[in-house]
Amino acid sequence: MKSLLTIFMLFQKCFFLQAQFYTVSKQSASYKVQKQQNLPETGKVSKNDSSTKVGKSKAECPNEWIQQYLSVSYPLDRMVVNSPYGWRRDPFTGKQKLHNGMDFHARNNEVYAMMEGKVIKVGHDKRSGGYVTIRHGNYTVSYCHLSKALVRKNTVVKPGEVVAITGNTGRSTGEHLHLSTTYKDKYINPNILLGFIKEAKDKAIAHYSSHATHSQTGYCHSAESYP
Repeated sequence: MKSLLTIFMLFQKCFFLQAQFYTVSKQSASYKVQKQQNLPETGKVSKNDSSTKVGKSKAECPNEWIQQYLSVSYPLDRMVVNSPYGWRRDPFTGKQKLHNGMDFHARNNEVYAMMEGKVIKVGHDKRSGGYVTIRHGNYTVSYCHLSKALVRKNTVVKPGEVVAITGNTGRSTGEHLHLSTTYKDKYINPNILLGFIKEAKDKAIAHYSSHATHSQTGYCHSAESYP
């Protein structure tokens, strides 16, 4: 995980270049994180617009928004989708079948925890190959076809912590990362969580930009909470 100083420098660079962060695309890497996110009791992830506060000193604000930015993490440094969530032709049987996750291009890459959570499964089977499953409240995230797991069951992980290395194990036609997400034990589109991550990061950058513009006032908005 990158040091806070390194993250701060990257954050400043992103602001001045007006970089746009992504959910799933062929663009630049995302960064690591350090703060727990509490997810809502629904199948959609959203923000609480009523939580904005004022009165923080301008010295406190940059660090607060950096921490907000660091409170979530993309699972890979570079995310390119090989196969999206939804119905597709099964590459082994040729029949239409629901693809319960998303496949990302990978070549021996580190895999990161997306939020703070608890590792509930680490194992290997014929279908998923090597896998790690992490619970985040009512949500779980599974990383499959791994070459190596770097965490153990019951471990509490931080966002951005390396939990595995991608591979080509199990029922796989080539190396990639299969990412699946459930809400209350039912599969959902991983884009729900990926969109939440993008929103949190974009919000932090926008407010950091606002602080830089209005820092002469001496006060700024505090980081909004994401339920």
